[in-house]
Amino acid sequence: MGENQSKPEFNTVLGDVQVEIGDEIILSCETNTKEITVTWMKNDHILKCVQGKHTVEQVDRICSLKINDVDGGDQGKYTIKLKNESGAASCSAMVTVELNEWRTIQWNQKAMVTSVKEFEIANNQVRELRFLLYGPVGVGKSSTVNTIRSIFEGRPFVGCLAETAAGKSFTKTYEKYGIANGREGMLPLAFNDIMGVEKGESEGVRTDDIINTLKGHITEGYVFHTEFPITEKDPKYRRNPSLSDRIHCLVSVVGADKIKMMDQEFINKMRKVREAASGMGIPQVVFMTKVDLACPMTNGNLKNIYRSRKIKEIMNTCSNLLGVPMNCIFPVKNYHDETHMNEEINCLMLDALTQIIHWAHDYVVTFSTIPIHKE
Repeated sequence: MGENQSKPEFNTVLGDVQVEIGDEIILSCETNTKEITVTWMKNDHILKCVQGKHTVEQVDRICSLKINDVDGGDQGKYTIKLKNESGAASCSAMVTVELNEWRTIQWNQKAMVTSVKEFEIANNQVRELRFLLYGPVGVGKSSTVNTIRSIFEGRPFVGCLAETAAGKSFTKTYEKYGIANGREGMLPLAFNDIMGVEKGESEGVRTDDIINTLKGHITEGYVFHTEFPITEKDPKYRRNPSLSDRIHCLVSVVGADKIKMMDQEFINKMRKVREAASGMGIPQVVFMTKVDLACPMTNGNLKNIYRSRKIKEIMNTCSNLLGVPMNCIFPVKNYHDETHMNEEINCLMLDALTQIIHWAHDYVVTFSTIPIHKE
């Protein structure tokens, strides 16, 4: 059987490439036969070669694509298709183009931990800043609490039980979690975890319960009901909340790997809560979890997070869907399968934590001089 009769196969395949703007890329592979027709694709469409930009070559059994002066538009999936009378074959590779670092972060865990530990509230009537974690089921609200506690405990911490897969909300009760300050007591920070948002008006936490939580009406230990909201007759309802009882910062938690698939009902519910928080002057941020699942470049090295075009695109999508400014969106990674501490995970979370502490404190300072409306 002659070589031209052989079905196309790959002796070597294309490899993923990660480059910076201005670099040169060469994607190449070796085939088992040179009697083939070669087609190059980008993102499942035939590649439109531009003179001086793309060079396609076949030298014996080596097929290659050269891309000069790489820019952001060159990022994507590249596929080579081989074909002859005996059959066809294809293989693909991802080209990732790093951006210039568009947000800086201090990769110094010790300095950031010290800064948080030294923080004090400028109001002796407010003992702790209160943060409410809010978002769809399975995005990592409880895991966010565990990650923050792990940083200050110096070991993986699982005190706040977290569901391992999306489904029905694992958290049913309104709980408060403090952060230990080593052997020195507790930090002036408290995170409240609540039932997750679910599709449908009678599923998951109710929007009016979240708004009552923001106002400080709901006390810890309240069991959420999907059928009806809390009433003033409930023993867990606080009639006249003080500034100390209120939530000082709303933290919406969403999964970076699922943002584009979020149902409109989720988005509407979260926007309604944000509008209520805005009306009360409460600062709002987004913790965008699972960045490692959404971006291979970040999965390989968390320090690439603010060079990743993929992460920036997802953050833009998040900003547009939820109406949150980009500078209030923080991509983070929670502890999940790690059994030992990781400084990059810690620094990413500490950077976000430091920012929300300042904004929550600004809220407390502002409303310390403004009487709270009694409802």
